[in-house]
Amino acid sequence: MSSDQDQQRAYWKANVRLVTILLSIWAFVSLGCGILFVEQLNQISMGGFKLGFWFAQQGSIIVFVCLIFIYVRQMNRLDKEYGVEEEDAE
Repeated sequence: MSSDQDQQRAYWKANVRLVTILLSIWAFVSLGCGILFVEQLNQISMGGFKLGFWFAQQGSIIVFVCLIFIYVRQMNRLDKEYGVEEEDAE
């Protein structure tokens, strides 16, 4: 197996690992905090609303948008590390 193929596999493995981590965080926040642990979280208030309600209505969406920005930043770093970054179009 060539070095180029090894590098491609390492890049893909790092990409899949990043996606798996971010999707796990999103699943925990949206499913866990918004549905499964809602009773425990409702014991805490945030801005006059119960925290479980807040996660179900707003928190999971905000976390998802933050995860998108984290993914973009991490993929740009990963692209540079493996030499596959896009050229700036000017």
